[in-house]
Amino acid sequence: MSAPNFLLAGLTGDVARRPDIAEQFALRSAPAAPGRAAARPDETPALELHGINLSFGGVVALRDIDLAVQPGEIRAIIGPNGAGKSSLINIISGVYRPDHGHVAINGVAFQPVPTQKLARLGVARTFQNLALFKGLSVLDNVAAGRAYVGQANFLSQIVGLPKARREQADARERASRAIDFLQLTPYADRLAGTLPYGLQKRVELARALAAEPRILLLDEPMAGMTATEKNELSDYVRLARDEYAITVVLIEHDIGVVMGLSDRIAVLDYGRKIADGTPQEIAADQRVIDAYLGVTPENEDGEGI
Repeated sequence: MSAPNFLLAGLTGDVARRPDIAEQFALRSAPAAPGRAAARPDETPALELHGINLSFGGVVALRDIDLAVQPGEIRAIIGPNGAGKSSLINIISGVYRPDHGHVAINGVAFQPVPTQKLARLGVARTFQNLALFKGLSVLDNVAAGRAYVGQANFLSQIVGLPKARREQADARERASRAIDFLQLTPYADRLAGTLPYGLQKRVELARALAAEPRILLLDEPMAGMTATEKNELSDYVRLARDEYAITVVLIEHDIGVVMGLSDRIAVLDYGRKIADGTPQEIAADQRVIDAYLGVTPENEDGEGI
């Protein structure tokens, strides 16, 4: 069986871009590459998952998941509804504690990942549902991305001690750079809640970038967006990977977006990893085709959600 059109979508690279974003690609000193070179054998992965198991009651959500993400990759995790994608990203970000296995961030192993230290470990994330402060300005929302990076304590901030003031000024400066990078400057003083949905999604990405992470977790970043907005945000993610020298882990339902944006893709089904490779390899994998077409796999143990 040949790969369905929805798996091949995005591989041809014929999606038109808005001129301003195309110009931004051309003007950047390090424009986005079509794909990342193979990892060196001695290169420490930016992110590793080893033997991850997770159950809720008697239902297995994840079973024996191994995954390695190399520095500078855009790494997608895809799968049908209920495959375990959100559970996996919640383990990476410390929201869930795995029953077995561990996560390694830049070579340091955690079980579980300490959520309260996530920003200082160089990890930032966005959420499937918008998590903006809609009554605050775009600038204040983006500056909030620095909240867990600073060293000044709450009392210092209330009193306005010099260290706290310096950190606040630095946060606004870095936020302004992220806003400019994502072409949000005309909206910097607008309340975030008054912006169109697509721009709010861009504000959320700017907030994550303001933390200057080494690893960026994107949980359904294209959810609810139009085709044009998805193309634009895909371009910005690609630009951010190069401009900020970050590693991107992406969960996304839009297969066309995933195929056009990712360097490598891992596919989950019923809580197991069934495939891992380049977009071309994934598009031709019969197990992936069967999973998306709803072919029932052998599942004798009754596992997976």
